[in-house]
This record gives sequence, structure tokens and C-alpha cells, in this order.
Amino acid sequence: MSIRRPMLLPLMPLYGAALALKRQMFRVGWLGQRRLANPVISIGSVSAGGAGKTPVVLMMTDLLRRRGYAVSILTRGFGRAPKTVERVEPYGDPAWFGDEPVLLAQRSGTPVFVGADRYQAGLLAEQSVAAGKIAVHLLDDGFQHRRLARDLDIVLLTEEDTADLLLPAGNLREPLSALGEAQVILLREEEAERLRSFVRNLTRKRKNPPAIWVIRRRLVFAVAGDSEVPEETVKAMPCKRPLAFCGIARPAGFTGMLRADGCQPVETIAFADHHPYRNADIDHLLERAQQQNADGFVTTEKDAVKLTPEMRQKLEKAGPLVVARLSLSLLDESNAVSQLISLVPRLDRRTGKR
Repeated sequence: MSIRRPMLLPLMPLYGAALALKRQMFRVGWLGQRRLANPVISIGSVSAGGAGKTPVVLMMTDLLRRRGYAVSILTRGFGRAPKTVERVEPYGDPAWFGDEPVLLAQRSGTPVFVGADRYQAGLLAEQSVAAGKIAVHLLDDGFQHRRLARDLDIVLLTEEDTADLLLPAGNLREPLSALGEAQVILLREEEAERLRSFVRNLTRKRKNPPAIWVIRRRLVFAVAGDSEVPEETVKAMPCKRPLAFCGIARPAGFTGMLRADGCQPVETIAFADHHPYRNADIDHLLERAQQQNADGFVTTEKDAVKLTPEMRQKLEKAGPLVVARLSLSLLDESNAVSQLISLVPRLDRRTGKR
């Protein structure tokens, strides 16, 4: 069991009671929900970070777009200062829009709308839906955002989550029992065999147990800033002894995936999640690279979008800057799509429903 902050254990029951009260208030209608005209699919997790929601949003965007749906992404933009609701510029300032919204806008090929009020973001999105298309909103990190009604909850579960505790002592934003409110549970392929029975036992009293989907994860490497470089395997890495750095919730997972793919970083420097990079950080990375005799750098794409061109150029003087992108695919995708349409009837073209 993961007790991240033992001194805060006495506060955990209070947090759990507040969550239970909030869920009950939504259940009986004391707290209202607002509904958009088009279907909303929420992608979330029970943890406070690091489950890998952003790659899942990108995967689901691609899956739906390939089938002809008009997709928009609604996201909060963690840590952004402005309170405005607006469309994200793909190469806009991450400090203004948020790092993950900018990444989503760059990678998804679909409109991304950011704002603390996801309902207002959805209204803005619905103003630009092409005629004749079935529109669908993907609600990024939406499991705890109950003020916006959704047609489907997809929740990621990792093995690390099952050994964690509620905030503030642990890293869970919801008790694991909340998984029973989801219609789809998403598992990583390497953990699926161990977690299937956990999910089934946890949700066995539900009349309609959640579907279980399994994702396969792989890292794709490309040289930062070179849009013409095709997707490469780790065997084509331009540096053999890179210094890894990241500002994500679970840095050990990033290092583990690098090593599993044959990339052996000389060191991993972990900053806080959503860390805004400054010139002093770049100087520190260059100093550590020199001390470790590194021949380049490797980072996540979430971190890469926050590096200015000047920062990249400075790092590249010491060696190539390689961006590791997490690419996901659904196992048994056709069955998952059938379940998706069954769970969200408004996505079924045959019925003419919207």
C-alpha cells in the first residue's frame, strides 16, 4: 500500500466523506448537471496524475475520426492563469493554454477547447460542427467533473492505483469503489491479466458491469523540431547515452519504458508535474549531461512542448534532443467500437440519432 504522505493519514477519512457527500448530492439532484447537444465521452482516472490520460484522448480521437465523427476535445488546462474559455492554438503559449491542451491541439488534428467550465467549452465547440457530421466531445480528465453530463465514462486503471490510498495521504482522487460508476475500464496490456479479476470483483454487484478494454503501449522516438523525421524505433536513436528528463507525475514509469525499449539513459532528472522550464533548468541539464558524459537528451512530448526554440538550441549544442512519444492502440478494436456504439446510441448512424 502506497502511503505517500503519512502525516496526512488522519485527514483521509474527511476527504473520503466529502467525496461521498458530493456523489450523493449529484445522485439526488441537489447538485445539477448541464448537458450539451452532442454526446460527451469522458476519459479519466481515479488517480491525481500519471495514469496516461492524454495518450488515451489522442487514441480515442483517432479512432472516432477514422470512422467519420466530428471530434472536439474539452479540457481544463492544469495550472493555466487565464479564466477564459477558448480554442487552443496548436503552437500557442503553453503558459497560456496549458501544456497538455497545446500537446493535444498539435497531435490530435481536431479542435481543442480549454476552460475550467467544460460546459461553456462545449458550447463553443458546438458552434463549429460541420453540417452532416455526428459530433462527439471527448472530455479530458473528466471522471471527477460531474457538473457536465456525459454519455460514457472511460476510466484508466493501473496496477499502481490498486495499491494507493486516497488523498491527501495517497494519490487517489476517488476510492477504487468509484470504478463501479464507469461504463468502460481501460487496462494496460502488461497489467491486464492481473487486473481483470480485480475489476470484476470490485464491480460484481453492478447490474451492468463495465466493459474492459486493453491498450498496448509503445514508445516512438523522433528528433525534436524535425517534422520530416519519420517515426523511429529505439534502434535508430541518434544518441546512445542520453540524459533523460521529464516533468510528469510518474517519472519512474517513463524511465522504465525507456529501458524496456533498449534505451539506457545515464540519468533521469525528474521535475515536478507540469513543471514550467526556465533557463536555469536548461543550464542544470547541460551541467549534468557533461558530468555524466551524455551524448544527447531524451524527454517526453509533454515536456518538449514547453521548451522554447532557444532552449532546444542550447540543449542541442551538447547532443540531439529526442522526444519519446507514447503511442497507444486498442486490442480488439472492432469489438471495442461495437461496445462504444452500444453504450452511446447517439453514435449509431443507422438509427439517425444525434
